[in-house]
Amino acid sequence: MKTVEFKIISHIRSEHTIQKKTPIQPVFSSQCKGKIELFPEYTDGLQDIEQFSHIILLYWLHRTQSPVLMVKPFLEDVEHGIFSTRAPRRPNPVGISIVRLEKRSESVLHISGVDILDGTPLIDIKPYVKRFDCIDEANSGWIESIEETTAEIRGKREYDDKTQ
Repeated sequence: MKTVEFKIISHIRSEHTIQKKTPIQPVFSSQCKGKIELFPEYTDGLQDIEQFSHIILLYWLHRTQSPVLMVKPFLEDVEHGIFSTRAPRRPNPVGISIVRLEKRSESVLHISGVDILDGTPLIDIKPYVKRFDCIDEANSGWIESIEETTAEIRGKREYDDKTQ
């Protein structure tokens, strides 16, 4: 098998319309609001989602550039392999974000912590489950050497971003 087909279940709505000004990760966009209006045929799949405080969004990075295997991620000015980063220029440009679920209104999910461009195709939603998704003994590889201040400045795009 060389190809996989996804079904778009919605388009993510957000205040972010300029790629270079969009925060890099949800942790840097806690006040950014958005919403997801699922296509009608998927509404039944939202049953009980409102019981979760956070959800995991999987989406297609539809405005990314062609893929590369080496990239300078937003946190550093040295190259790393694409698979040791979350940079968007991937062979399969699938994005992942954990966002806060503020409320559900029928087929509409109101979310915050949105680091996603407006109109991005959504391919899946999963509940965030602390019992399963939080690994206390995990390490974060090369990212652990980055100072918190540097991460926050670069993550909020408060610098001249020429890397992505």
